[in-house]
Amino acid sequence: MAEGGGAMGLANGGAGSPSDTVKETSWPEDDEVFVTERLSPTAMATFRPGNVEELYELLEKLGSGHFGVVKRCRKRSSGTFYAAKFVKMRKCKGSRLGLDREQVEREVSILQQLEHPNILRLHDLFASKAEMVLILELICGGELFDFIAEKETLTEAEAIEFLQQILQGVAYMHGRHVAHFDLKPENIMLLEKDVPNPKIKIIDFGLAQKLEDGVTFKSLCGTPQYIAPEVINYEPLSSATDMWSIGVITYILLSGMSPFQGETDAETLSNIVAGNYEFEEKFFSETTDMAKDFIRQLLVKEPGSRMSAAESLVHPWIKPLSRKQATNRSRSSINMKNFRKFNARRKWKLSYNMVSACNRLCRLKLLCGQRTEDETLRGCESDQEDEATHPVTLLRRRRSSCS
Repeated sequence: MAEGGGAMGLANGGAGSPSDTVKETSWPEDDEVFVTERLSPTAMATFRPGNVEELYELLEKLGSGHFGVVKRCRKRSSGTFYAAKFVKMRKCKGSRLGLDREQVEREVSILQQLEHPNILRLHDLFASKAEMVLILELICGGELFDFIAEKETLTEAEAIEFLQQILQGVAYMHGRHVAHFDLKPENIMLLEKDVPNPKIKIIDFGLAQKLEDGVTFKSLCGTPQYIAPEVINYEPLSSATDMWSIGVITYILLSGMSPFQGETDAETLSNIVAGNYEFEEKFFSETTDMAKDFIRQLLVKEPGSRMSAAESLVHPWIKPLSRKQATNRSRSSINMKNFRKFNARRKWKLSYNMVSACNRLCRLKLLCGQRTEDETLRGCESDQEDEATHPVTLLRRRRSSCS
């Protein structure tokens, strides 16, 4: 939470009561999703006035981009290091440069409500008319999938230690009626890498929503291979939408294969809606039946029939009921050879998408005559924005933000 400072409320626009509030989206061209929405009343976001440099010493740049820059910083009073995320505000509604103030305030409001060891922490906030500055926990360990790909072997029991942390963070989030709606490998990081028991951190709450009774939320946002059928069908979303994504992540973690991946995004979406997936023997030969059962109970087309995060934490694969089940987990291993191939393809694709996005942006600037040094596309989409380890598709993700 911010220390002191004034209050800046979230938008409460739109007619109608919360019971008839619906958020609507549409699919524009080039994978860009813009949102037209009526927001229900929500919590206030508190920002500190004044200059961030009065309280924090700004250090080297960690990442830069279309919407701003991230720098490592040190709090002058304590010497603690953080990540200072400078976010440009959109000057007018028609502009593509910067983010809507309401969008950032909503993300901030959600982060202020979450305080859990496995969730990125917001420490401080500053605001001016042109930009907002979020002082965030400094995450240095890189992506979980990159960390795992460097290992020679990994047993199911070791993989479960990471998955359990993810589930604990998600269960906490859902218990506070917050859904992330963008769970994927890029948003699952490690606080530190070279420690005995690395701690998971869930990041990037740009698509997260506070779920309210009587308020229907629909969205067409997300990354194709991780989104649930209800997203594609434009049906009401819930915390169960996150659990589908966890099912996909678990499937990939164990096999190095994506359960619904097609040759094109359209084919992938079609596979998701149809629920077409299987456990191919050549990829799951070392996988326990309990692990497959865990996945089956998450990749359920009907949201109400999926395991919740709390239920997942007590599933026998996560919490064995017998010594035999625990032994089986320790003897079974994930398909490391295939997993490394998957992770390499994933990183290549993200890098390729980033280059394509940069090219589109450069063409746009040439057409609009808006070439300035500060408008470069940032090197990553996460709240950490470490461009050295995170060359991913910000343009698509941020423009598809319904938050």
